[in-house]
Amino acid sequence: MMMSTSTQPVRILVVDDDPGDVLMIEEALEASGSPKHVDVVGDGQEALQFLRREGKHSEATRPDLILLDLNMPRVDGRQVLAEVKSDEQLRLIPIVVLTTSKADTDILSSYTLQANAYVTKPIDLDEFENVVRNIDEFFGQIVVLPKQSWS
Repeated sequence: MMMSTSTQPVRILVVDDDPGDVLMIEEALEASGSPKHVDVVGDGQEALQFLRREGKHSEATRPDLILLDLNMPRVDGRQVLAEVKSDEQLRLIPIVVLTTSKADTDILSSYTLQANAYVTKPIDLDEFENVVRNIDEFFGQIVVLPKQSWS
């Protein structure tokens, strides 16, 4: 397997309103061992504020990858996906939809909105951790991510 030569930690933004899922995602990312920095926001509205560096997120650092839940209060994941992919400053950030939904309409709409991947959260804890580790390994070690800075 080819490994990325980048020594910079991958910056991951987790957008999820379920504290239990967030904890499992963070633990799985930590267990994977590759260097990373994880930021967490609890809904789509806060995700957009983070990405636009607004309010309390004025010092936010641009993520290299977004793990995005679909079903959240205020602004849902579909709206976040549409906003990010239509924004010239943000559209190159890969977005993995990580959600409980297996609905064909959610899968189709996510890819139509230019999600880079759609992954259904497994119910089983070990499978859940394995899925997150695989996402981390793929985006953190195998693929080459675009490096951009915020203006």
